[in-house]
Amino acid sequence: MNELVDYFWQRRGEIVSLTAEHLVLVALSTILAVSIGVPVGILLTRRPRLARPILGFAGVVQTVPSLALFGFLIPLPLIGGIGARTAIVALIVYALLPILRNTYAGIRSVDPAIVEAATGLGMTARQRLWWVELPLALPVVLAGVRIATVVSIGLATIAAAIGAGGLGVLIYRGIAIVDNRLILAGALPAALLALAADFLLGALERRWSGL
Repeated sequence: MNELVDYFWQRRGEIVSLTAEHLVLVALSTILAVSIGVPVGILLTRRPRLARPILGFAGVVQTVPSLALFGFLIPLPLIGGIGARTAIVALIVYALLPILRNTYAGIRSVDPAIVEAATGLGMTARQRLWWVELPLALPVVLAGVRIATVVSIGLATIAAAIGAGGLGVLIYRGIAIVDNRLILAGALPAALLALAADFLLGALERRWSGL
């Protein structure tokens, strides 16, 4: 154990640098997924006929193996190529389903009597959405964001295969030279990031639920 700690200490600069790259990949993809998924989820509550096909399509995309999706995206113009851009697009695709589904489910679960009361108070549709429906649905939406973030942290390790950087670099290098210490140098920080994200977002979700 002491030998492993010493090994990590010797490589601390590289581990910290790659962890920062990993965080950038996850943060950018999650922010973009939220900025797409939440509005589309809201739209689906207003257009219920679109909900099943769109959520179904998002669910089918989720079944595509991540490495295969990276491969499909590489030859595409604008969003493809080798590097972080393709990785971010792929991570957005995988993050969309939980955000979409939870936004849709959260708003649909708001008690109709509350919405009716807001209408009776003279609120417009936009006011009802911002002041009533979204605040009540937020814990469910945050649960979707938490799932998407944790999944993205894991998938981002695979992005190293297309030159996107991140902690996957250490994992792939360790596999190539059969060095378990290198594999752990990438895998352990990634696992800690996932646990930290799950804890922090879970705490935020519980706090909002208790308001």
